[in-house]
Amino acid sequence: MITDLFRKDNEELYETSIVQQSAYWSSVKQHLGYKTIAVNYSTKASSLFRNSEQDKNLVSDLLVIIQQINQYHSIAYVPYGPEIEPDEELQGSFLEELSESLRSQLPIGCIMIRYDLHWESYWAKDKSNFDEQGHWIGEPLLSAQEFRFNYNTLNWNFEKAQSNILPSNTVFVNLRKSPDDLLSSMKPKTRYNIKLASRKNVEVKMMGIENLPIWYKLYQDTATRNGIYVDQMSYFETVLSTRAADTLSPAEVFLLVAEQNTVPLAAMFLIISSKRASYLYGASSSKNRNTMATYALQWEAMKFSKAKGCTEYDMFGVAPRPEPTHPMYGLYKFKVGFGGSIHHSLGCWDYPLIEDKYNFFRATELNGQGFHIN
Repeated sequence: MITDLFRKDNEELYETSIVQQSAYWSSVKQHLGYKTIAVNYSTKASSLFRNSEQDKNLVSDLLVIIQQINQYHSIAYVPYGPEIEPDEELQGSFLEELSESLRSQLPIGCIMIRYDLHWESYWAKDKSNFDEQGHWIGEPLLSAQEFRFNYNTLNWNFEKAQSNILPSNTVFVNLRKSPDDLLSSMKPKTRYNIKLASRKNVEVKMMGIENLPIWYKLYQDTATRNGIYVDQMSYFETVLSTRAADTLSPAEVFLLVAEQNTVPLAAMFLIISSKRASYLYGASSSKNRNTMATYALQWEAMKFSKAKGCTEYDMFGVAPRPEPTHPMYGLYKFKVGFGGSIHHSLGCWDYPLIEDKYNFFRATELNGQGFHIN
């Protein structure tokens, strides 16, 4: 199934709408101290798609991030990859063979490969998994998930990770529509809030890296309000300043700030990779929230992305369904209001490479402890 797998320069990663599989993202991670690996591989179309008319070779690639967990051991993390998405019944066998082919390219002490899959969840394709209001019910028990994922594999080695790293539920907005049609697709409250922000003289401006402290102050406010982990400003500086323009898969990153009378009220990182724009990070002030600055920010970002030639806009992370107890319920209500479609992905799956070390790692993850091997 997998043929001609070989390492290549990270700069040669192919153009992709998945920014986490781009040369740009590799460069970001390298600047943050991670080792990254890029590999090319070929596979027959018939081994990926049952109804393939021609048994031609398909060539793709993969970005792998190596994360050290102690002096001797590491894990290989694949963010939103592989990009190529086989037919459902062939996914496990494809990923199994890819994993075994990757083994020789990874550090000796690498205990597992963790795939953060962006492939659509099996349980999001069946109408019986949605309630009467059309809301997704979610995945079945872990044992049922693993049985289905490992179907057609040789060794049944894949295990569902305890949690996902990147968002496994998101909202995609179709930017092929005209601005008027985009507005018409939104919920009435969202359209109203966009117009209200305009009446309250909210302006959205593009700012440079010299204005990063404006972002960071809003970000700290947001993190404190929601009780979330606070990244260092140097992290955002790296994301904003990296471009990878001399590669096959660069990205454009923009800092957008919504102001009222020069007072910053909301800000976001907008990233464009190929034809997709993504709302990567957002922040807002705890003050003057009745200005609806966050709505103006998203609307201007969508119009700007469309003007840049993007065909879709990724809202990047929502709760899987409207549950008031879910920590991302507020984001769900906000983001679905912009009229996109919800995508439920498979999330993180582990392929152990060193069984005993992986089992110990999994146990420490369950207990929220650090990983230590003497």
